[in-house]
Amino acid sequence: MNQESDRIRALPASERRRHSREWHRNFRLSVIAVIIAVVFLFPIYWMLQLSFKSDMETFGKVLTYFPHEFTIDPWMANLGDKDFIASLRNSFLNGLFTMVLTMLFGIPAAYGMGRYKVKGYQAFLLIFLVAQMLPASLMLTPMYLTFSKMHLLGTYAAPPIAIAAGAVPFAVVTLRPYFKSVPVTLDEAARIDGCNALQAFFLVMIPAVKTGIITIVTISFLNGWNDLMYSMTFNVKPEMRPLTANIHKFQSKYGTKWNCIMAYGAILVLPVILMFIFLQKYIVGGMTAGAVKE
Repeated sequence: MNQESDRIRALPASERRRHSREWHRNFRLSVIAVIIAVVFLFPIYWMLQLSFKSDMETFGKVLTYFPHEFTIDPWMANLGDKDFIASLRNSFLNGLFTMVLTMLFGIPAAYGMGRYKVKGYQAFLLIFLVAQMLPASLMLTPMYLTFSKMHLLGTYAAPPIAIAAGAVPFAVVTLRPYFKSVPVTLDEAARIDGCNALQAFFLVMIPAVKTGIITIVTISFLNGWNDLMYSMTFNVKPEMRPLTANIHKFQSKYGTKWNCIMAYGAILVLPVILMFIFLQKYIVGGMTAGAVKE
């Protein structure tokens, strides 16, 4: 630290002023970043601390910002619910099947549009962009009629197919610039080494766009995990509904158990938080790189 201070003092006056301005600018930006982080993270903290409060402290007249009577009863009330495991399984299946369908259709489509001269590809891209703008409520009626004729209503396949219908266009639009930016020489080198088109796709192209694929996999899984509308519409059986549909169980005519609802919400958002913590650099890098590569 002393060496750094001596180095700064040895600089010319203009350089010292410039260094001082940069330091103050970085300090102000750091303070603003901390404030923004606190504002966005406070709801998560409030949810977590409320989930460990007793009923008496939750409905007490004095507002507390951390639990004085720490208890795990709200968590045990959720984990001990007979429908919780079934709802957890349904949410996981929604996310898993949505992710698989998005990868199965989105990655090859993005590869074809990014690596080959497809006639009318601009019209396809426009259709994909428009498909992302349509609200889910607008798609419910035609999807319901279609699934009814295909005998998919009341099955585990209906919600993931509906969710993937919106996730695939996003995957194509995001991954197409990635595939387009990969040098053609990689394909040629793979062919020289004896790879056919399918082998070159899996052994060369997929690893080259790993960051974008991780982004798509994460977002498509979370779309399925967080789904409520499609699952409530296409699956009328209570045992087939996901976690997002059962949070109302702690609301009754006698009141609302807010600590149990907050514990339920913490369980619901835990996979989201963990995925973004461990895959943050891939998700942020994938979104920003895919937006500018052409």
